[in-house]
Amino acid sequence: MRIKFPHIAPEGYHYETEKFETNVIRVVLCCDRIFCYNEGKSVRTVWGFVDTKSGQFFRPINYKKPGKVISGDVKDETTAYTSMKKPKLSIIEQCMV
Repeated sequence: MRIKFPHIAPEGYHYETEKFETNVIRVVLCCDRIFCYNEGKSVRTVWGFVDTKSGQFFRPINYKKPGKVISGDVKDETTAYTSMKKPKLSIIEQCMV
């Protein structure tokens, strides 16, 4: 099954995929900038996990563990930076966005 990823990487970032389990891939967001604190190595964070058989997307618990299935429209429920749940904004915060 071919999975259509719902986001385009933000400017200065790119996505990589890694085989995690037989039918699960880990989607990693990588920063293209070079930082001196890590000797120029790539800065990476797990965006989420994808089941290649069912096409379901999962939020990460951590780098090694998928969490809950993302219900609803993945593009609306996530951002290009992470699949973690979006925080609920107060009325004042909503006005500022």
